[in-house]
Amino acid sequence: MFSQNRILIVDDEQINLELFELMLSRLGFVVEKAENGQEALEKVKEFGPDLIILDNVMPVMTGWEFTQVLKESESYARWRDIPVIMFSAINDAPNKVLGFELGIDDYITKPFNFSEILARIRTVLKNRELIAQLKKREARLEVEYKVNACLLRHIDEAAVLLQNIYDSTDMIALEELRKNISGCLEYYNALKAEVVLLEEEGRRLKSKEIEVDSLARELRSVYNT
Repeated sequence: MFSQNRILIVDDEQINLELFELMLSRLGFVVEKAENGQEALEKVKEFGPDLIILDNVMPVMTGWEFTQVLKESESYARWRDIPVIMFSAINDAPNKVLGFELGIDDYITKPFNFSEILARIRTVLKNRELIAQLKKREARLEVEYKVNACLLRHIDEAAVLLQNIYDSTDMIALEELRKNISGCLEYYNALKAEVVLLEEEGRRLKSKEIEVDSLARELRSVYNT
């Protein structure tokens, strides 16, 4: 499911870069490397990763500084939803909390256990895909609402036009035309009623949906409790 996902590994320790590249490449991931946060920011634009795994303590720019730029800078608005997993020490709870507030999705605790690392990578990628699908659904619903609104407006305009024609047509020779127009008016009124019901149903469904950003936060909190 996750083969060919692009992962950016950021660490100033070459041995960690090589280890993760070797392990993840064998599993079908496409891996790119960076040795500090500044280089990682450049690689984000060039490589467009699906996931970033990085250390916090690095020269030039720390992992926290990198994450803050990625999540808050307008220059990186199109990449800010890329999930981030950070390396951490085993007893580093206070800093983990701060990291979550910055937008870190998960942590990998040192010393590394690759089975756990792989499970966390797959979970974060799965959550990202779920959120992406929800955003697409939300966008589709918004388009449907706009279509319904446009359709309702045109129905109203057409109905008024036909009604005006009907009211001004009183010659016996045009009785057949009057009947046709009357039929059109009935059809438009029925169509309008159906569209109104669909629009109300769409609003009802949307009102029960969880906002995507709230869902993202819930997924993070549930996974990390």
